Amino acid sequence: MTDALKRLSEEGVAIWLDDLSRKRITSGNLAELIDQSHVVGVTTNPTIFQKAISSGDGYEQQLTDLAARKVTVEEAVRMITTADVRDAADILRPVFDATGGQDGRVSIEVDPRLAHHTVATVAEAKQLAWLVDRPNTLIKIPATKAGLPAITEVIGNGISVNVTLIFSLERYREVMDAYLAGLEQARAKGLDLSLIHSVASFFVSRVDTEIDKRLEALGTDDAKALRGRAAVANARLAYQAYEEVFGTDRWAALEKAGANKQRPLWASTGVKDPAYKDTLYVDELVAPNTVNTMPEATLDATADHGVITGNTIAGTYGQARAELDAVEKLGIAYDDVVQVLEDEGVEKFEASWNELLASTEAVLKRLAPSEG
Repeated sequence: MTDALKRLSEEGVAIWLDDLSRKRITSGNLAELIDQSHVVGVTTNPTIFQKAISSGDGYEQQLTDLAARKVTVEEAVRMITTADVRDAADILRPVFDATGGQDGRVSIEVDPRLAHHTVATVAEAKQLAWLVDRPNTLIKIPATKAGLPAITEVIGNGISVNVTLIFSLERYREVMDAYLAGLEQARAKGLDLSLIHSVASFFVSRVDTEIDKRLEALGTDDAKALRGRAAVANARLAYQAYEEVFGTDRWAALEKAGANKQRPLWASTGVKDPAYKDTLYVDELVAPNTVNTMPEATLDATADHGVITGNTIAGTYGQARAELDAVEKLGIAYDDVVQVLEDEGVEKFEASWNELLASTEAVLKRLAPSEG
């Protein structure tokens, strides 16, 4: 079952699970996936936590204790989510040690309501790093305009970062620049650059969802022929940008000082359209020094029938550019698409966070001890 996953790992793609819950931790499922399915990291986001905690499974005792202490709902959510991340980090610690800190990572997101507030994002990132207190944590910061200087400052403080919600090639280059600037700040402070890691989460399936919708609205044969092509093309051009930035003299100086490359991470790799192969965003995005964070259904599908044929990104840049240009020529503006996706991404995470706060508050009220 795991030959395709093994081959994927051998091609230099780190397999991370895009899901976390207390039940997954306590049942031994996470350890099993690490042992049997080549999983070497875990990512979370507000939506994942909202689903996990709303299910209630495994959280009853902690919620009862938090209710007895009469903590605020924000504090309760942070205690619960950081506990899960801490436990998952401990399970993944052997992977972290074996890979010199590259993998064995667990990501936790700053409060998405802070996405457009630089100073608050930095403060939250520092607080989360302190709360979880595990060297194999990545703090997730969204790649909004306000997020970019926050990324630089957090990296400059020696805290490892997963940059999330990247959709556009221009923004991705800004993210890499923010990372290098952070490393330069850390070097100026005398910090050990070899201990700082980062991934840049470039979202995939949502690009096809948005562009396909616009292609369908056009309804022409030319438009329909481009369905399901833009997301892979966009991601492949992101890898081209990665190769360019990490081939510069600026990077070479940092690498000489011990710095680690910021790996591209393919996020949102669950296929949304049933007309497409369910391993599309795995099979077509194989390249060295990348991460693919998969929902469990995609992980299982890849294990069962993924086709891993070696590097599927090398040599594709001309075709990828042509496909995005073809979409643009039909009147679908790339800049508008990626801005819509970024705005929606922040809004969706904020909505999930608010739902998480509301459902947690309801449970705390229900469990609150009577006075006396």
